[in-house]
Amino acid sequence: MAKNLDKDGLKSIAFKYDLFFIDIWGVIHDGVQLHENSIKALNELEKLNKEYVLLTNAPRPNETVSKYLKKMGLDEKKSKKVFTSGQAPFNFFIKNLNNSKFYHIGPFKDYDLFDSFKKNKSSKINDADFLLCTGFFDDHEDDLQYYKNLLQNKTSIKMICTNPDLVIDRGGQREYCAGKIAQIFENIGGKVEYFGKPYPPVYKQAANIKNKKILCIGDNLNTDIKGANVQDFESILISNGVHFEEMTDDPNKLFKKYNSYANYIQSEFRW
Repeated sequence: MAKNLDKDGLKSIAFKYDLFFIDIWGVIHDGVQLHENSIKALNELEKLNKEYVLLTNAPRPNETVSKYLKKMGLDEKKSKKVFTSGQAPFNFFIKNLNNSKFYHIGPFKDYDLFDSFKKNKSSKINDADFLLCTGFFDDHEDDLQYYKNLLQNKTSIKMICTNPDLVIDRGGQREYCAGKIAQIFENIGGKVEYFGKPYPPVYKQAANIKNKKILCIGDNLNTDIKGANVQDFESILISNGVHFEEMTDDPNKLFKKYNSYANYIQSEFRW
C-alpha cells in the first residue's frame, strides 16, 4: 500500500534520495499559475543541496519552457533545472535527418523545436520521410477523427512523438497531448518512436543517474510513475492532478488499472 504523505510531507523522506525528477505541469503549476507549496518544497530541497530536475513531457526546447516558467514567476535558479522531452530528440535529428523530410503535426508555437532543421520540413504529408508529432494543429485541437483520416495511409513511415502524454489539465480544463495522436497512429498499425517519460533515455540525458537513489514526483501514472517503475526508481503520485476524478480510498485499484505503482501519494506536492 502506498504511504500517504499529506500529513508528514516530503520532508519525512527527502533525506533518503540523491536525485529528484519532478514533473512540471500538474505538480509545479496547473498551466495557469504556480503552486505555492510546490515552490516552497523546491526551496527546501535547495537548502539541503539536493539535486533535482524539472522533467517535463513538453515538445519544446529547454530554454522555451524555462522562459515560460520565469514569466509565471519562477526564479532563475529553478528555471534552469528544466529538461524537456522536446530537447531529447535533438540527437535523433542530427543523426537521422540528413536529406530526409519530415511533416510536422502540431501547433505553430512548437516550431522553435525544429528551427535548426526547418529546411527539412515538408509542407505536404505525402512528401515526408517521417512524421514529427508535437501536438494538435491549432484548427483541429480536439477532432480525433481528423487525425485518423490524416494518418490512415501513412503507416509505412515512422512517427517521432516528442510528448508521450495523452492528456493534461490546464487550469481545470482537460486537453489532449501529442501522445493521443501517436496512440491513434499505433492503433492503425503505425510505428512510433517516443521521446520523454516513461522512456529511460530522457532520464539519462537529463541527469547523471548512476549510483544514485532517485525519487520521481508526478501526477501521471502512464508517464511519471511508469517511468519510475521501469527503472526501479521510487515515486510519489500527486493525486489532485490527471487522475483526480479516478482516485478512491484504495489507490491500488487505480495502480492496477494503469499497471503502475507509486510508493507514496500526496494530494499536492509540498514539503
